[in-house]
Amino acid sequence: MGKLFNVNGTCLPERHYMVDISSRLAAVKEMVDAGDYFTINRARQYGKTTILNALAGYLKPYYSVISLDFQGISYTDFESEERFVAAVSRQILLVVDDELSADAEQELKMYTDERSAGASLSKFFLSLTGLCRRSHQKVVLLIDEVDSASNNQVFLDFLAQLRFYYLKRPGVETFQSVILAGVYDIKNLKQKIHPGSESRYNSPWNIAVDFTIDMSFSPKDIVSMLIQYEADWDTGMDMDRISQLIYDYTMGYPFLVSRLCQIMAKNVTEHSTKPEKNECWNEEAFQRAVREILKTPNTLFDDMSKKLADYPKLKEMIYGILFQGRKYSYEAENEKIRIGEMFGFLKEKDGMVCVSNRIFEMKLYNLFLSEEETDTKIFTTAEMEKSRFVRGGYLQMDLVLQKFCEYFEDIYSDADERFIEENGRRIFLIFLKPIINGSGNYYIEARTRNMKRTDVIIDYKGVQEILKMKIWHGQEYNRRGEKQLLEYMDYYHLQKGYMLSFNFNKKKETGVKRIRLGDRTLVEAVV
Repeated sequence: MGKLFNVNGTCLPERHYMVDISSRLAAVKEMVDAGDYFTINRARQYGKTTILNALAGYLKPYYSVISLDFQGISYTDFESEERFVAAVSRQILLVVDDELSADAEQELKMYTDERSAGASLSKFFLSLTGLCRRSHQKVVLLIDEVDSASNNQVFLDFLAQLRFYYLKRPGVETFQSVILAGVYDIKNLKQKIHPGSESRYNSPWNIAVDFTIDMSFSPKDIVSMLIQYEADWDTGMDMDRISQLIYDYTMGYPFLVSRLCQIMAKNVTEHSTKPEKNECWNEEAFQRAVREILKTPNTLFDDMSKKLADYPKLKEMIYGILFQGRKYSYEAENEKIRIGEMFGFLKEKDGMVCVSNRIFEMKLYNLFLSEEETDTKIFTTAEMEKSRFVRGGYLQMDLVLQKFCEYFEDIYSDADERFIEENGRRIFLIFLKPIINGSGNYYIEARTRNMKRTDVIIDYKGVQEILKMKIWHGQEYNRRGEKQLLEYMDYYHLQKGYMLSFNFNKKKETGVKRIRLGDRTLVEAVV
């Protein structure tokens, strides 16, 4: 069996198409050589376990490596120091049994029975310092899935012991480096240990240095993975173009990159000729992969829904960014922003907060709209009549705008100006969604999303349309909007573009008109 694109568990170079992470491993080793303690905290399915697994092998020629996984420690093992010490001792013996001296092995075995009297963390760490002292190489401790222990007093005490011996260096022999991996930043973790107590930031992991190594995949990284794939399958794809598309939609989020590749690769085995294989890796195939990743359940999107429910203030911020064009200055200490970054939903760009990638943005739009659409008359109207908007496999955007204007006037004619200004564009997206659902995607150009205008790129079965939505601010502003739309049409090599204006003038002329500008056509709708 050949290699695969992997999205489940650790990636292994002999089994999976992988990005070359050797430069990242070398950078981590520099931190280890410096004696740093740190946390690799990244969002879910961001390659933490893969890099930790590879790092263990990479460091072994230079260090004795103890690699643990707290996912293998049960909830009850954190109920007392004795149980925790026993569980950790068993894991250490399991992974480094052949490297321990006879004395160290015997000492650890004494702790493996949680019923042992006096198996406290303080005594256990004395044994660990003895292990470090007797080791023929300096010892590095790696711990994956520390999230499973985060809100627990025993875990805090464990971190306190690591900190105590860290501060005793170099007089006391201890770990050369400690690396924890998880979603949460252990340095700033909000703890609520005792029933009835207030949540507080309280972690002894303030000795840790920041981990700033970029774990996202660049277009060059993605090409390196596609080169491996092409060597096996010879599809003739344009690797530079496909890698750039993947990056544009994912910003290098490892799971999303691999999942899109996995979807496109699954159909190649059914084709025998090179042209047929190439059709599985062209732009139309990529857009099909985007649709599939958005509609197929996965643990990453499941977690997104849960986190939005758990953090309503974060949800409110994201909703404001997407639908109301709100601007938030980036401040790393702002709790909503920090949590959004930690989960991978938000990032900083040019000093402002934005959604971290286009796939997440599209999914977030879908999640927010799905909460409202079933109770929205304009959605049910579009749902009932969606077949009329597609002819010969092509989306009839002129008709979409025409009917939206009619339905909007009928349903929202009595709505006040403030409601329309804040919700008009959301209402159009609710109208559009059932029409293109299953065969099309849309995304919002982040640089134009504000209270004045929003540019929507609609892709229906590989054919792109550009729609500029804006609030009416007079003829001069409208002419600038037309000019910007023409520039977008040039960029996308289109002869036709669309504009939807929400106009609050009492003497406005509603409806759809067509404007010819040379060999190009602008379709402008006003409601």
